[in-house]
Amino acid sequence: MIGKSLIQMIGITKSFPGVVANDNVDFDLRAGEIHSILGENGAGKTTLMNILSGMHQPDTGTIIVRDKTVQIRWPKDSLRLGIGMVYQHFTLIPNLTVMENLILGFEGGFFLNLKKAEQKLQQISTAYGLSIDPQRKIQDLSVSERQRTEILKIFFHDSDVLILDEPTSMLSPAETKGLFRTMKLLQKVGKSVVLITHNLNEALSLSDRITVMRSGTKVAELTSDTLLNMEKKAASDKILDLMFGASPRSRATDVEKVLDDEQVLELKEVEALNNRGFIGLKGISFSVRKGEIIGITSVESESQRLLAEVIGGQKRITSGQLLYRGQDITHMNIAKRFELGISYITDDRINEGCVLDMKLWENSILQSYYRSPFSRFGILNHLNTQSFTSDLIGRFGIRTTGPEAQVSTLSGGNIQKLILARGLSVKPRLIVCNRPTYGLDARTVQYIQELLKKESQRGTAVLLITSDIDELFSCCDIIGVLLGGAIAGFMQRSDATPEKVGKLMLGIR
Repeated sequence: MIGKSLIQMIGITKSFPGVVANDNVDFDLRAGEIHSILGENGAGKTTLMNILSGMHQPDTGTIIVRDKTVQIRWPKDSLRLGIGMVYQHFTLIPNLTVMENLILGFEGGFFLNLKKAEQKLQQISTAYGLSIDPQRKIQDLSVSERQRTEILKIFFHDSDVLILDEPTSMLSPAETKGLFRTMKLLQKVGKSVVLITHNLNEALSLSDRITVMRSGTKVAELTSDTLLNMEKKAASDKILDLMFGASPRSRATDVEKVLDDEQVLELKEVEALNNRGFIGLKGISFSVRKGEIIGITSVESESQRLLAEVIGGQKRITSGQLLYRGQDITHMNIAKRFELGISYITDDRINEGCVLDMKLWENSILQSYYRSPFSRFGILNHLNTQSFTSDLIGRFGIRTTGPEAQVSTLSGGNIQKLILARGLSVKPRLIVCNRPTYGLDARTVQYIQELLKKESQRGTAVLLITSDIDELFSCCDIIGVLLGGAIAGFMQRSDATPEKVGKLMLGIR
């Protein structure tokens, strides 16, 4: 049952150099409710919650927790008030165990009574459906298990409020359902959840209230009662109108193209080990032709990522062969593959996709800085790099002050746009992209999907690895499913249905 107001944020304003992230924003959270915050990339959603979690301090405004005005200067202040946030990019220490990560924030550190700590972990795990081995190292966990650990860490601190920033963007459909079950369990015992998301269906199905933000301002607050009285499509259209000013209702359209018989990419009996040293890919064989978009999905996000990394060059295979336009690239490094025309777009935008402390123009030419027109005789042409970056900013709608801005000042979604813009700007012959639209708003998702289809029309081969079923059917010529690290099957899009794909994902023939 939803209780009285637990947290109030009144008149919150926060500016960064050249950008007003939050402009006089009000937000409140009640005990026992799930409250979603929706908005396009750069709308100020995460900044507002970063202020509540102690990562940023507001320029002006008031925060009231349990009827007392408070100042939250650090994340520790927030945790003491019973507020915890799980970020898109996790803050766990990879070479420590789950239990070691959980107790790091407590006074006394490792000198705590570990037996009591493990008993407490067991109680929390059972209550919220978050079971995990406390002795496993973080570096050996899957994405969903790391997220589970982050949530456990918050409730290990006896928090009442959980803030989730785009929590499903890196999860498979099955993992997403598990997270939703946990959120409902938390609500049942009186915990409050703030869900920052771009996914309208998630917000509509889970939320008691939805706050909609646009360009740093709060434009609406919708209650579940209001939304229940509307048809689902009408509710979605209303929210999209609030988010963008005009709803991007048109879906990505098919483009006319004639598929070529030339095989651009071919995998022959490829096997590879995952991060835990077990076989993560088993006997993978398929090919991608010129002008073709092949989509790959699975229940396990780990196998999807491993497949992308093997083709991109991040991970070595233990057996099998990789061919690119007939050439063996099995043992070729990332730079060589890029030189041949392979553009790999990683899903790890923070650790692999860019350098946060460098400027936009520097990041936009990371792989091409030594090439014309960016460089001649080893000397960078600053005018050309600035012009190139400005063009990417304009075409992809990257919200920033300009090419000289540091990437660290961008929102997560805008960093993703930058990585996509860079990867698609070099006119590759093969694009390998893993979850290219995760964390992006509806308008940008549509733009990226149209762009991939136009690339394929131009003759580019595209391997699209995604957990988004709608994206598979919107973009792909052929849909493939991974199950247990092996190919469960391929089907032409014209013969496929979401039900057929779902059955393959679950191992049902």
